[in-house]
Amino acid sequence: MKARFIFMALAVLSAAAPAQPVQPVQSVEQADAALALVAKDRNAVNAEFSASERECYTKFFVNNCLDKAKEKRRVALAEIRVREVDAEHFKRVASVAKRDADLAERTRKDAEEAALRAAQPPKAPKEEHAEPKAPTGPRVAEREAQHEAKVKRQEQKDAANATKRDANVAAFERKQAESQRRQEIVARKKLENEEKARKAAEKEAAAAKKAAQPAPAR
Repeated sequence: MKARFIFMALAVLSAAAPAQPVQPVQSVEQADAALALVAKDRNAVNAEFSASERECYTKFFVNNCLDKAKEKRRVALAEIRVREVDAEHFKRVASVAKRDADLAERTRKDAEEAALRAAQPPKAPKEEHAEPKAPTGPRVAEREAQHEAKVKRQEQKDAANATKRDANVAAFERKQAESQRRQEIVARKKLENEEKARKAAEKEAAAAKKAAQPAPAR
């Protein structure tokens, strides 16, 4: 019985073993392609195990069938993991090598630039006492005259604005007084009309009361 189980395990291992040896990765492009294939193969192995698992539950020896399916998946995933580790290791080594190469190139360029700067002749020092430049703008007297003219123009403008503002205020006050006078006239006429209406109503009421009284007996 034990020999039978050993034979069955060997058969599973032989079926799950890769048909071709793993080719070593030799470039970053190959590493990226290998990692993409690893993801694809891992999904395929898991999908195959799920199908085998469902099929095992239809058989009489369920546990034996499941053990075979699990062992097949384990061997396949182990082979996939070897390829994955190899590709990831190559990419890490390539990244470190590129970083070292970039650092060496930057160091070389810095050294070349420093050597070029050292080979250039020194610049002549700037003169400390340079002759003062002649003034190109208007003189002081001209600037003062321009400022006084500007101030006078502003004063004239302010005076004109003040006169215009006073005229506007006076016109507004006249309109207000006229409006007030008209309102008083309207109110007085209204009171007079109300008084006339009241007296007329009293007169009519008195006449109606007098007409309603019986005539005196003779």
